[in-house]
Amino acid sequence: SIKSNQPQFLAIKLARNFGHQSALLAGLHYALGKCDCAISIDCDLQQDEEKLIEFVEKFCNGADVVLGVRNDRDTDSVFKKYSALFFYKLMKVFGVKIVKNHADYRLLSHRALKALFQYGESNLFLRAIVLDIGLKQDIVYFDVKPRFAGESKYSLRKMLSFAWSGITSFSIAPLRFVSAVGGALFVLSVLFGFYVLWVKIFTHQAVQGWTSLAVLLCFLSGVQLLSLGIIGEYIGKAYQEIKARPKYIVKEMLRDVDM
Repeated sequence: SIKSNQPQFLAIKLARNFGHQSALLAGLHYALGKCDCAISIDCDLQQDEEKLIEFVEKFCNGADVVLGVRNDRDTDSVFKKYSALFFYKLMKVFGVKIVKNHADYRLLSHRALKALFQYGESNLFLRAIVLDIGLKQDIVYFDVKPRFAGESKYSLRKMLSFAWSGITSFSIAPLRFVSAVGGALFVLSVLFGFYVLWVKIFTHQAVQGWTSLAVLLCFLSGVQLLSLGIIGEYIGKAYQEIKARPKYIVKEMLRDVDM
């Protein structure tokens, strides 16, 4: 409980880098049971902190989950803008339910926090999990400020990795895609077999073109490897869930009096 009106600060230091989502979860886990609601916001000073009052107003009006959604991406670089657009289109194609231009600026009520920690998976994708909870939601729109210092740490590689984590955590579309490709290739192979028989029976060509055969074999081998890779990704995630390793380990907590 807070005994004064002065703000209190607490820094949670993890034993190592467990990733952005796990670090965010550590802060939310600490807040569970200590407040009526918790708001997460990036520390790069770009998200409009003046909108915090509006978040709380939405909460007081009955919303358990309030999402901060940026109005536009005018402050982003060309690379950042189009990579983000690609990210959201990729999520939409694979059926992952997220809100466009919402990152991790959000409010969660005490009830939403309790529901969040009933999700036990190791592969976290909080943007989709908070929507999957199903409690009453609302949105606060804000303008992003220009970055004061430094550069974004979210490279294209990290964004693609983040997108892939979201897809494989919340969608089985890649598995269905593999099944569809397998069915299509089976039909093509049957048609190709009929073609080979027709050439053998009704023509006088003694030798078939080895080039087409080599290309076909390479194509089928590539599709098989791609399919095995996608299936292996799902098996790997199931393996991680079975091990049930901790999502993060707190090394120490530093309060404002220690800083």
